[in-house]
Amino acid sequence: MASRLSQSIATHTRVWYGIDARGQIVGRLAATLSLLLQGKTKPIYHPAADTGDHVVVTNTRHVTFTGNKWDQKLYRHHTGYPSALREIQAKQLHDKDPTKVLWKAVYGMLPKNNLRKKRMRRLHIFPDMEHPYQANIYCAIPGPCPAVKKLQDYSAEEVQNYPQIVKETHL
Repeated sequence: MASRLSQSIATHTRVWYGIDARGQIVGRLAATLSLLLQGKTKPIYHPAADTGDHVVVTNTRHVTFTGNKWDQKLYRHHTGYPSALREIQAKQLHDKDPTKVLWKAVYGMLPKNNLRKKRMRRLHIFPDMEHPYQANIYCAIPGPCPAVKKLQDYSAEEVQNYPQIVKETHL
């Protein structure tokens, strides 16, 4: 049986998690990352305390959106000058910086208070598999949903052999 001191140290220590974002949906992944950064997975969670963990996200170049969000989702910001509202599509932002789409999603899901910047400093996002924190990662956790396989990824034989739900009957 562990002593009280060792339980306390294990509970209060910041843990490093690794997540592979290949094929993950941006919003669902951001919700999971938000919980880890806030520390809501720990028994000592308190909204005013900073108890979150470090999260290293790799392969953000291969994240996905559902529907037509790559073309329809717009990120807006105002420069401060008159009539200077700037818009950029999610696809263009992702092409410019593959980590920015996920960063903005997580930033929007964290509570809007003074701890948000501190929590975002513990989020480490990389477009590919290479990163300098490999020695720090305590646990690699799976993404929130399995990678989505699109229709064009199936072979013609798999599509042909897929069971049909409704059988056609001729009168």
